[in-house]
Amino acid sequence: MAVDGTDHDSPTLDQARRQLEHYGLGSDPQAVLVAVRLISAGARLGRATEVHFARYGLSTGRYRLLADLEDHDGEKSPSRLAADLGVSRATVTGLVDGLEQEGLVARRPSAEDGRGAVVVLTARGAQRLRDMAPEHFARLEEMVDELTVDERAVFLDLLSRVVRGIGALTAE
Repeated sequence: MAVDGTDHDSPTLDQARRQLEHYGLGSDPQAVLVAVRLISAGARLGRATEVHFARYGLSTGRYRLLADLEDHDGEKSPSRLAADLGVSRATVTGLVDGLEQEGLVARRPSAEDGRGAVVVLTARGAQRLRDMAPEHFARLEEMVDELTVDERAVFLDLLSRVVRGIGALTAE
């Protein structure tokens, strides 16, 4: 990848074809190339996302937790957060610990289950999200600005179908 973020179409279809031939495999080189480029794009996007959220004193995980709380009336149990964010309960505990130290969330006893606790978005946490929203959403829009509205609709459909296939990488 170039410093300016442009994609130099690497690897190429010919490279994928040669590698498959080298191993004597009959896999579709185009399918392999799409998967490899998607994995590469995901890694690059992950790194860029961390840089992006660091501007606001957050990580991707911390932002996702705050945004999830905001989307659910500012309150959720740690186990529900873990399930909805697709992370472990231990990960949520670590995220909440850090956010709590900064005053962006608080823990309080659950009104529904006296033994349990809920994580609550504080006024300071809600303000952090409000403060970052204009620049954050403008940058997200800019990231996909080269796609037309119709292309974005197709992309969302294609991405949804690819995401359903992710399990192929982790299946036993």
